Amino acid sequence: MKYFLYIRKSTDEDDRQVLSLEAQETELKEFALRENLLIAATFRESQTAKEPGRPIFNDMLKRMESGEAEGILAWHPDRLARNSIDGGRIIFLIDTGKIKALKSPTFWFEPTPQGKFMLNIAFGQSKYFVDNLSENTKRGLRQKLRRGELPGYAPLGYLNDLLKHTMYKDPERFRLVRKLFELYATGNYSLKDLRKLITSAGLLSRKKNMLSVSNIQSILSNSFYYGVFKYNGEMYDGKHEPMIPKKLFEACQKVMADRSRPKKPSQKEYPFRNMLVCGECGCAITSETQKGHNYYRCTKKRDKKCSQKYIREEVLAEEVANELQKVSLSSAWAEWMLTELNKEEAEAAQSGAVFAQNLKDKIKELEGKLDILLDAHLDGTISREEYTAKKEKIINEKSELSEKSKDFKRNGNHWLELARQFILAAQQAKIIALQENPVAGRDFLKRIGSNRILLSQKVAIEPKKSWQILYNLPAEARSAEATNSQHTIWLLG
Repeated sequence: MKYFLYIRKSTDEDDRQVLSLEAQETELKEFALRENLLIAATFRESQTAKEPGRPIFNDMLKRMESGEAEGILAWHPDRLARNSIDGGRIIFLIDTGKIKALKSPTFWFEPTPQGKFMLNIAFGQSKYFVDNLSENTKRGLRQKLRRGELPGYAPLGYLNDLLKHTMYKDPERFRLVRKLFELYATGNYSLKDLRKLITSAGLLSRKKNMLSVSNIQSILSNSFYYGVFKYNGEMYDGKHEPMIPKKLFEACQKVMADRSRPKKPSQKEYPFRNMLVCGECGCAITSETQKGHNYYRCTKKRDKKCSQKYIREEVLAEEVANELQKVSLSSAWAEWMLTELNKEEAEAAQSGAVFAQNLKDKIKELEGKLDILLDAHLDGTISREEYTAKKEKIINEKSELSEKSKDFKRNGNHWLELARQFILAAQQAKIIALQENPVAGRDFLKRIGSNRILLSQKVAIEPKKSWQILYNLPAEARSAEATNSQHTIWLLG
């Protein structure tokens, strides 16, 4: 009687079970020699038997049906099948006489009703082992997710701690991956440009290869970097240290959605191009050069009969300077406002502790809601779809509050410093207005106002909220060396 020798290991990875096939083959050949078994062919396979579809195993059974051999030699029945289909095929071939013998050093079999019954039990035990192992693995994954730990390999910029089963910052790549987000959020780089730039800075994959464009896009789209992650469609609050704030992540998503590309400068620099719109018809103000001078005019795309005339760049620069004068501050104003800020800073220190505690209370409240939501899902009160949607909403809200808490701890009363910078900037407005630098004037005008229009060769803006008080003050208030009481009267209207 001829036998097919079949050996299998559970995985095709080279670094796992590297001795399994060799050990099985050696043991089985020694067994065949002791039992005087004739081996017609040897079949080696590196694939799990959890599911049907093994090509080498199928080829062996096909050749078995054609009569090339009448028996199979394997280390154990679980090497042949761990699923009901492959096990059933072997039982059927025994029933039809295609397989007359199964030999194994660890399992005894005879083609009798009792033997087939015991073989069925062996196949059933093999399937139970696989099913139970799968269930235990899933349970472990669920517990890992509850702890806020992402299963699998850490994203680029983080590393896996194999002892603690956590993820920590990669000292080599963490800073560079964060730089990816910061650069892309500016909207000045395409993914290809970003790839070249970050590669030159030294960011490579773990295998020391250049990142592909799709790799970079995947990184920029991964919420793991701001502290949360999705697994099987469900969002979880990660316990790892976030790389970036959520606002930066959202800024990158907006750039990606808009398919922003770097703006290429025109061949000739026109400082006020793409800054103003026509006050009569609402069209953009374009620019051109005639006889050595720069002129600005309405494009008249909507209304060919628009009556607005050309304006020379020098005249337009004076109009911009006049607008800047409307937000300038005298030294007396600046000194008084800085004094008031110092008083405000002392008061804010006391209220800051209350604000921080309120944030902690809200975060704790959201954690309680998550527990209640989970109980409702487990009790069957709400469906999995409702649970997943509501959980994602709560986790996002919790993430935002946690970020606010971190920002407050890190920056404290940072707004006071911003206010100081605002006052000093207003002091500089007059200086910038008097400078013969149209680019500086243009940039400051964009800073203080939106909806910038040109009508009858006059510039008008809609001041941003932070600049409205200064913009609406009378001229004498901005330039006068007024008393503190006068300052208060003007500010309060």
